[in-house]
Amino acid sequence: MRMKGTPDEPRFSVELLEGSAAVRDVIDKHIRDQTLALKSAFFVADLGVVVRRQVRWRAQMDQIRPFYAVKSNSSPVVVEILAALGTGFVCSNKHELDLVKGFGVPSQDIILGGTCKQLSHIKYAAKHNISLLVCDNEVELRKIARCHPKAKVLLLLRSESCCEREETVIPFGSTLRDCRHLLERARELSLHVTGVKFNIPSCCQDAQAFSRAVSDARCVFDMGEELGFEMSVLDVGGGFDGSEAQLDEVNQTLKPVLDMYFPLSTGLSIIAEPGVYYVSSAFTLAMNIIAKKSVARDFSGQVHNALSANDEPEFLYYMNDGVYGSFAGKLLCEDSISMPSAHKEVSAEEPLFSSSLWGPSADDLDQVVERCLLPELSVGDWLLFGNAGATFTNGEEHNPPVFYSITECDWQHVHNCGVTLDVRMRNFSLIPCCLQPNTSKVSVSTPA
Repeated sequence: MRMKGTPDEPRFSVELLEGSAAVRDVIDKHIRDQTLALKSAFFVADLGVVVRRQVRWRAQMDQIRPFYAVKSNSSPVVVEILAALGTGFVCSNKHELDLVKGFGVPSQDIILGGTCKQLSHIKYAAKHNISLLVCDNEVELRKIARCHPKAKVLLLLRSESCCEREETVIPFGSTLRDCRHLLERARELSLHVTGVKFNIPSCCQDAQAFSRAVSDARCVFDMGEELGFEMSVLDVGGGFDGSEAQLDEVNQTLKPVLDMYFPLSTGLSIIAEPGVYYVSSAFTLAMNIIAKKSVARDFSGQVHNALSANDEPEFLYYMNDGVYGSFAGKLLCEDSISMPSAHKEVSAEEPLFSSSLWGPSADDLDQVVERCLLPELSVGDWLLFGNAGATFTNGEEHNPPVFYSITECDWQHVHNCGVTLDVRMRNFSLIPCCLQPNTSKVSVSTPA
């Protein structure tokens, strides 16, 4: 991401949406601009969503401090505003550590996550007094003892599998028996184990999985204290999908079990690692259709190019970004992409056709959406993908430009959280922007 300004100037320009202006107006403006230019893909992000997520977290999860998982979306704008709002951060590599430290986040508010870390990253954490590191195996424990002997280790506890997706991947985390072994090894290595982390994936439909995980964590705490460790941190992981209903359900499950096993009187620090929770619905990705094919599918499911009079066409649309760009996460998670909508007026009577969406590489793997229903589109039309926040990763050359926006109401929420622009967010500058002749606005625009 290119950043504007000198070291003495703000790096990001912030456009504030006034009156009835909405994020959709920002999308419309940039589609108009791109239609006259190169028709490049771009992101539009609503910073207000990030702010409202923080306000909701404070209201509902007041006993748990959030540590934002930077790997979910490493946009400097998101990182800076969350730093100003008082979250901690979980980093998975040196680049993320550098990014977070660059916004003045104190070392005690940073965790080096991941269970397989490069030695150079562990040494970097030691050099910068970042003491909290996650670990789930003896090899990693010995690496930490060698490169960062003053580290405070969070043992990653393996959660009981509760969804089909988990059963198809190699599980991370240690069993209760393995935790006992690691605690004994840590004592032999003179390493300090300070707490436990578990992670219940957001795909898990069983809210009681949190109850079982907290109960298991209590067992590990007891084992640690028996071996002489001062256990003081419980990390409940990042299984928060961003929906209000899921957050309510998790909170209703977690609160009583935390009160039972880890009461406030113990002085324990309870943290979580929300990532997608903050950013997923904040970002929309606009893509332009660059090519189109029409095929037919017979009763056996076979695709053929020749259309008969009775065949209904199936359309293949090729877009200017794909799996080797903004949708790289699809290679890891099939459910990571939301269904798109067409950016054009469509009447209720207009027919919908079976469609598949492809990136521009002409590679069989570059299929973004296998099947969806869309009105017939033309080359030059635009598709909008909502919930695209987890597809953005800062620093990659393929990233489209990003245009951030925030309404006056949401900007007031920032001030209500005790954040002042000139003190806590020095990299932002407010500028007026007019999206339409009679509509003035302010958005955050940062070309990638």
